[in-house]
Amino acid sequence: MTGLVAKLLSLFSPHGEAATEPANLRDAPAFARLHKALFHRGWDTGEFEQLLADRSVLAHRLRQGRTIVGFILSRMAADEAEILSVAIAPDQRGRGLSRGLVQTHLGYLAGLGIRTVFLEVEENNGPARALYARAGFQIVGRRERYYKDDSGVQLNAIVMRRDLS
Repeated sequence: MTGLVAKLLSLFSPHGEAATEPANLRDAPAFARLHKALFHRGWDTGEFEQLLADRSVLAHRLRQGRTIVGFILSRMAADEAEILSVAIAPDQRGRGLSRGLVQTHLGYLAGLGIRTVFLEVEENNGPARALYARAGFQIVGRRERYYKDDSGVQLNAIVMRRDLS
């Protein structure tokens, strides 16, 4: 089966191959549902609408059939970008989908002239830290008590950087 045929079939199959695509404003409700399910302080639909309407934000969705199962957003300024959020639906984790989502997004950033990408991640989030390390990010700093979990415990953030040039 050719790549084009497989891609076309995946559009109509609820369990087709995952596709990374540019996101748009209509994705805001799905992004908000995912974010609220995954993070201590989930962003609401209005926050995602503002981000997706912002010309300095680059966003991609990860679609499985007709269902959005992940996303990534970055804010760009000059030749730098900061990854704001990466999310993969809980039932889709462990399948390597985030790796392709991040790599595709980084490729788009590089194509837009971005030379350096930063992100913050909870210090105790081993899977995310491993994902970013595999994607070429290196630890460049730490922010004490940057996050707060549901019980009010303050958590440290690790600042990571990757050069794209």
